[in-house]
Amino acid sequence: MNKILPIILLLIMTFVAYGVYKQANKSIKTKRIECQSKTTTFEKILIEEPIEEAINALKTNNYTFNSSIEYSKYMKSNLVSILTKEQADEKLEKIIKTYIIDTNTQINSDDKKLLIDYYIYENDKEDKGKKNNDAKSYAGYLLFEFKYNNKLVYKIQSDYMNLDGNDIEDRMTCAIKSFTSLN
Repeated sequence: MNKILPIILLLIMTFVAYGVYKQANKSIKTKRIECQSKTTTFEKILIEEPIEEAINALKTNNYTFNSSIEYSKYMKSNLVSILTKEQADEKLEKIIKTYIIDTNTQINSDDKKLLIDYYIYENDKEDKGKKNNDAKSYAGYLLFEFKYNNKLVYKIQSDYMNLDGNDIEDRMTCAIKSFTSLN
């Protein structure tokens, strides 16, 4: 009996240590929602910021956005003749409209607006600064920052894979869905 107790204690400690190790080394590739697993996606959630108020601002049509596109410089751009900043804004506006639940709310000029600051980057595969072939495997990425009351509340970056950019709208949808799924 005296020899069994230390063995049981050792087994319990090993089991706990293994659980802690698995949790600490949880894969960064684990995603919160399914659309994030389609391509490489990174997100940053600032839980101390007013996320619920920011999501509510979006859903009540109390938002604005700022956008830009960075086309490739060293190689011939595939995106420059396919997508303009205005076309990207129209796509985003169409996506956001599906999340608006209250169109009758009067927005006061004093109301805090959600700022969606985003840009589309076209991967420049001929850039000599690319360190490896993985850096050349995607067509580009979208970076979204959601700011409420001048504070960053959520940030997401997601790769798009198709050179013709036909999956950009899907990545935009994923960014908005990821943001609205936070509450």
